[in-house]
Amino acid sequence: MKLTRSKGDQREDHDSGRSVDPSYLSKLGVLYHDCPSIDAVNAIALEREYKNRDEIIVSRDKMGAAYEDKVRMFFNEHLHEDEEIRYILDGEGFFDVRGKDDQWVRIRLEKGDMIILPAGIYHRFTTDSNNYIKAMRLFKDEPRWTPLNRAPELDGNPARQGYLAQH
Repeated sequence: MKLTRSKGDQREDHDSGRSVDPSYLSKLGVLYHDCPSIDAVNAIALEREYKNRDEIIVSRDKMGAAYEDKVRMFFNEHLHEDEEIRYILDGEGFFDVRGKDDQWVRIRLEKGDMIILPAGIYHRFTTDSNNYIKAMRLFKDEPRWTPLNRAPELDGNPARQGYLAQH
């Protein structure tokens, strides 16, 4: 993991040259798992009580003319009021999360990686320069994905307050 600069194409590595130890991510509440099989995913889902799942493909071929707008939308800094869980089935992409000093930490994900972002953490997502990723989304309850774009009024959001209190 690296601290990142956000200049240029969002789909590039943006390597700042400063590595981030994975333990730093856990201090932010971000959990990473290497899941070489669906059995590993199923075990985590059972342990964490994820009851529902679906799959999403983010690519030009799948999304057509809407692709660029969707990728820009995913890259807007936002939070969710629920955990965001992604298991990468194919392709590669990046989750950027805000660190302790409000700096971006870029996390490259590829096939077999699972990431769990806590509710209330500011983050964004993009594909890499290959413009393709296939991911399984896991949910504790009914599937929902409601991004709340960063704004001053979110400072009082219960999910954001809960995140700040824990991390």
